[in-house]
Amino acid sequence: MTPLVAAAVLLAAVTHASWNAIAHHITDKLVGFTLISGGGMLIGLLLAPFVAIPAAGAWPYLVLSAAIHVGYQALLMRSFKLGDFGQAYPIARGTAPLVVTVLAAVFAGEIPDGWQAAGVAVSCAGLTGLALWGIRGTGRRPNWAAIGAALATGVSIAAYTVVDGLGVRASGSSMGYIAWLMILEGVAIPVYAAYRWRAELPGRLRPFAGVGLLGAALSVAAYGLVLWAQTKAELAPISALRESSIIVGAAIGAVFFKERFGAPRLVAAGLMVAGIGLMLHAG
Repeated sequence: MTPLVAAAVLLAAVTHASWNAIAHHITDKLVGFTLISGGGMLIGLLLAPFVAIPAAGAWPYLVLSAAIHVGYQALLMRSFKLGDFGQAYPIARGTAPLVVTVLAAVFAGEIPDGWQAAGVAVSCAGLTGLALWGIRGTGRRPNWAAIGAALATGVSIAAYTVVDGLGVRASGSSMGYIAWLMILEGVAIPVYAAYRWRAELPGRLRPFAGVGLLGAALSVAAYGLVLWAQTKAELAPISALRESSIIVGAAIGAVFFKERFGAPRLVAAGLMVAGIGLMLHAG
């Protein structure tokens, strides 16, 4: 992994945490994801005429990835509805590198070495800590529904990461791949919202249009950077470095959503970051 690739993935981490925070900020999650998905589709449509069409071998991956992304967005909406941003985001993102490491070994032949295996173990310890750290100071049990939704979100992230890693390498054009992925995945949620709200749709979207479209632009930029990086380096280290967004997400949760981080969650997040560092050492 070259410094340029690492810098691109770190920038993607910041922009990804930012658009997730925007999605969490919009109270009606369907409104937020309609704007972000629909905005991404519009960006893809504007970009497509100016970039190369992906090679034929990439289209099965594009179709499969679009389906996985729709499931991911539904799970992410549920995670943000049920849990704190500072809890749901680290669990969802922290799960992904662990699963990507396994899937990349099986489907891409990228076998982890000892450093990556150690990173997986340490990250698992941190993930467990985050999952068990419930609502602080209230005496209530952890929100297992929110934790389950966040874990399922992480698995879906890992699935589309590997599918897209293989697909973008087969496409011959990372820009063409991201444009058509945004088009294909961006249809489902706006169509569902239009069916559900019909004539009410414009009125529901209008108050959040500006911030929602900003989230769409950040989302496309974040994943476009990751897809480009996946053509330059192995999938697991990129996934691990990308999840430095956990730190950005935690800071956003504390500063903008006034979510208490707390010492136990700080230790758990530290373990996850240490595990990510071990996996990066392998690269």
